[in-house]
Amino acid sequence: MSSAIKKFEVIDVPIPHGANVIVGQSHFIKTVEDLYEALVTSVPNIKFGIAFNEASGKRLVRYDGNDEELVKLAIDVALKIGAGHVFVLYIRNAWPINVLNALKNVQEVVKIYAATANPLQIIVVETNQGRGVIGVVDGYTPLGVEDTNEKRERYEFLRKIGYKK
Repeated sequence: MSSAIKKFEVIDVPIPHGANVIVGQSHFIKTVEDLYEALVTSVPNIKFGIAFNEASGKRLVRYDGNDEELVKLAIDVALKIGAGHVFVLYIRNAWPINVLNALKNVQEVVKIYAATANPLQIIVVETNQGRGVIGVVDGYTPLGVEDTNEKRERYEFLRKIGYKK
C-alpha cells in the first residue's frame, strides 16, 4: 500500500465565551480518566469537557467532564479532527496556565498543540491510513512590536492580575 497524502483540512475550533480549549495528543485509553483527575485536583471549581480519539481497537471517541455543553463541544471537535490519539479539552472557571503543568505530567500526554481562548484552527492531513494533526493556527498575525508604553502596560497588567509580584 502506498503512503500518499489524500488531503489537507483546516478545522475551525469554536470557543464559547468564557472558555478556553486545549488540544493535545496522548497514547492510551486511560487518558480521559487521568486528565479528569489532573483537572479537578488542579482547580477545584473547574468546569470542563474532555474527548479523546482512540487510534486502535474500537476506535471510539472516549469522553468525560462535568459540564454538558463543554463535553458536547469536545466530542464534536474531536470527531471533526478525526485523528487518532488526539484529545480536546474545554475548560471554564480556570485558565490554561492553571492546569497545563498538571496535564503535561499525565503519563499518557505526548504533546500539547494549543491552549487558548483565541480563534483556533487545527490543520489536519489525511493519508490512506488515517488522519493526523500537523499544526495549529492560534489567534492572528502580529501587527508590530511593543513600544515602551505597551511594555509597561504588559508589566503592570501581569502584576495587577497576580501573576507577577
